Amino acid sequence: MKKITLQWLEDQVMVGTDSNGRSIVIGRTADAENPWRGVKPAELLLMAAASCATWDVVEILHKQRAPLRDLRVETSGEQDESPPYSFKKIHSHYIAYGDLDPVKLEKVIRLAEDKYCSVISTLRLGIPVTSDFEIRP
Repeated sequence: MKKITLQWLEDQVMVGTDSNGRSIVIGRTADAENPWRGVKPAELLLMAAASCATWDVVEILHKQRAPLRDLRVETSGEQDESPPYSFKKIHSHYIAYGDLDPVKLEKVIRLAEDKYCSVISTLRLGIPVTSDFEIRP
């Protein structure tokens, strides 16, 4: 079982700490000029989905000795306009750099998202999670 700790600091600012002792600041303060002191919780969910799949994509490509030079993932989520602002869908766009085979890259992304990523697997129980990619030199 995974376990994190969340410590409230002030206003709506918290520090989340993972099971390895790594922390991230989450939330905002009442300071009107600079309210966001940390990551927005909903965007943290998008980061979790993107990083979970990206971890596996990179690992698989390295095992295949694919010439990956860099990888960026832009993930967006469409939310309801009223509380609780649930996500209606999530989409990731992978931008891979290197002399990569597009057929192999697509298979690797599918494998990462469909078989190995627990976050995307969980999200897909309730909403569509899609992705596409492009390869740049």
